[in-house]
Amino acid sequence: MTSTAAPPPPVAKRTGTARRPAARSVRRPWTEHGLVFVAPFLAVYAVFLIWPLISGVGISLTSENITGSGGEFVGLDNYAEAIRDGEVWSSLWNTVWFTVLSTVPLVLVGLGLALLAHQLRVVQWLWRLSWFAPFLLPSGVVCLLFAQMVFPSGFGLADQLLASVGLEPGIGWLSDERYAMLSVVATTVWWTVGFNFLLYLAALQAVPAHLYEAAELDGAGAWKRLAHITLPLLRRTTVLVVVLQVLASLKIFDQVYIMTGGGPDYSTRPILQYVYQQGFTGYRIGYASAVSYIFFALILTVSLVRPLSARRRAEEAAK
Repeated sequence: MTSTAAPPPPVAKRTGTARRPAARSVRRPWTEHGLVFVAPFLAVYAVFLIWPLISGVGISLTSENITGSGGEFVGLDNYAEAIRDGEVWSSLWNTVWFTVLSTVPLVLVGLGLALLAHQLRVVQWLWRLSWFAPFLLPSGVVCLLFAQMVFPSGFGLADQLLASVGLEPGIGWLSDERYAMLSVVATTVWWTVGFNFLLYLAALQAVPAHLYEAAELDGAGAWKRLAHITLPLLRRTTVLVVVLQVLASLKIFDQVYIMTGGGPDYSTRPILQYVYQQGFTGYRIGYASAVSYIFFALILTVSLVRPLSARRRAEEAAK
C-alpha cells in the first residue's frame, strides 16, 4: 500500500522590496500617563497652593507676628483661644446668617428666570444676556454702585421707590443693624443670580421635549408639568446650585468690606473680615491662621455634602 504525501504549500514569491518590521516606539511610563504635560501645572499648583497650605498650618502653631517678631511655637494655644473668642463665633454667625438669607432667593430667583427665559420666544438672546450680564461685573463696581446710588439714605433709589408707593423714606439701609445685612444680601442677589440662572437654563434645555408632549396629551396642565417633570429632573442641578451657592456665600468678604466695613457695630462682619483684621490690623498672623483653618474645616465639611449624598443615592439605587 503506497502512501501519498500531501503537497507542500505554495511558496509566496518574494518581491523586490522586503517588508521591514514596524519600528517599536519607545514609551516611558511617565509619558503614557501624560505627566509630562501636566508637570508645569503641578509645579505651579504645589508652589502657590500646596506649600502655602502646609506652611499656614505651621504658622498657626506659632505666635508669628506680621512685623517679623515672635514666631515661638505655642502648639494648639491659638486654636484654643479661637474657640473661646466670642468675636469668632459672632463673625461666624454673621457669615452663616448671610448664607441662609442669600442662598434661598438666589436659588429660587435663578430657577424662575431660567423658566421664564426657556419659555420666551422673542429675542431670547437679549433676555439671557441682560440677566447674566451683572455676574460679569467686578465686585467693587457693583458694591460702589449700590452704596452710592441705591442705598444712600434720603435720595437713593431704594428710598425713592419707598416714597413712590407712599412709604416713609430715610431708612438707613447701610447704617441700621436691621437693614444692613438685608442690603448686602440684595446686592449679592442682583449681582450673582446670573450664574445660577445659566446652570438652570442649561439643565432645562437638556430635558426631553417628548415628556412634556406626552404629559400635555394626558391632560396635565402647566403647573403639573412643572411639579412632576421639570422640578424632579432638575433635582441634581438644584443640589449642585445649592452647594456652590453655600460655598460662595460662606466666603463673603468684598461686599461687606466695601459697603458697610463690617458695621454697624460689627453686625455684618463675616469671619473672613475678622481674619483680615486679626492678621493685618492686629498683626497676629499666627492667630489669624488658626481662625482661618477652623473656617476651612467648616467649608470642607460643607463641600463633602454633595459627594456623600450622591454616593448614598447610588448605593440605594444599586440595592
